[in-house]
Amino acid sequence: MNDASDAGAAPAIPASEPIRRIHRDGTEFVLLGTAHVSKASVAAVERLVAAETFDAVAVELCPHRADVIRRPDAVQSMDLFRVIREGRAAVVAAGLALGAYQRRIARQFGIEPGAEMKAALGAAEAHGIPAWLIDRDVGVTLRRTRAAVSFWERAKITGGLVASLIDDAEIEEADVERLKQGDILESAFTEFAKSSPPLYEALIAERDRYMAARLREEAARSRPRRVLAVVGAGHLDGLARALAEETRAPAEVLAPITAEPPASNFGTYFTIAVFLFVFGGFAWGFAQGAHVGLGMVGIWVLGTGTGGALGALAAGAHPLSIAAAFVASPLTTLHPALASGMASAAVELWARKPTVGDFERLKDDVGTLRGWWRNRVARTFVVFFLTSLGTAIGVWVAGFRMAATMATG
Repeated sequence: MNDASDAGAAPAIPASEPIRRIHRDGTEFVLLGTAHVSKASVAAVERLVAAETFDAVAVELCPHRADVIRRPDAVQSMDLFRVIREGRAAVVAAGLALGAYQRRIARQFGIEPGAEMKAALGAAEAHGIPAWLIDRDVGVTLRRTRAAVSFWERAKITGGLVASLIDDAEIEEADVERLKQGDILESAFTEFAKSSPPLYEALIAERDRYMAARLREEAARSRPRRVLAVVGAGHLDGLARALAEETRAPAEVLAPITAEPPASNFGTYFTIAVFLFVFGGFAWGFAQGAHVGLGMVGIWVLGTGTGGALGALAAGAHPLSIAAAFVASPLTTLHPALASGMASAAVELWARKPTVGDFERLKDDVGTLRGWWRNRVARTFVVFFLTSLGTAIGVWVAGFRMAATMATG
């Protein structure tokens, strides 16, 4: 970059822009807070890059999210079978829903989502300086967030995602811009922290510390004089504080907040309890007589199978997928690593192979509730979730009926 701006000239940036300047270990870190769907944020990045000299540009992206911005058509190469088999259906579906909400706001203001990050990456490339990806891997963040909150909090988050697909009310551009001033955003996060400190910690605070450590880590390698870091406004204060005050070595900071969360034993224990209850019920039934035992088996098969099949039916699944849900549900409920939704979704992919057009329209279709059913790619996720939900309801219905039979027998 041109060094002409090093002489101390004031940058041509409006005072209203949320900027923090942190001097540490011989490097000036210029932190710019942005609203991810704001035209003003893109302009702020461009003005700041033009006004000052930087030796590197850092962005609030992980390699996966950076790849999505650089290659927006990458979704067309998604291997749906692999996504479902590896248990990543929830992460991918959540990402699609969040992306759809952001794109809806972005279209309202005529700007592409993440345009300010793309502008920062483009500026780094144009000036021949490094671009640092400093955010934590999105998969790790989602897994740690999920592990940090209770079942009911996860349900509220899921409900919020669904509500974002139904609510089509427009957002005032002034409200988006005020997010950068800190008044709306900071007060919202304060209430957020009060209602769910574990969620705030995993989703916001850990990433503040992570990005600060990554900035220090990268700066230690190349010793830059000035670095521009483009981050969401909600991270600005926490990142600035961690960057200025943290005394531990970056590796020491990163280790605990990049670790995979410990696996929950609840699912395993619950499956074992269901297994013992069901087979205990079968044993009790056959001890009473063959007709009673077969009746208990029938209650379990019909209860869970019907629940899974009804879930698949509600998802608009192919008849073969509905049949697969009915067959798989009584069996998969007895194994912690299996889900009836995997079977029905796999058959759905085979019976109704998504077309190139489905992948091309995916990002737009997931912006509406109807679109999830219309698009074959999106509907595969709906089949997975509703089949699994129906099976879970069927487990409770069949369980209660078996318990009632034993109580009256």
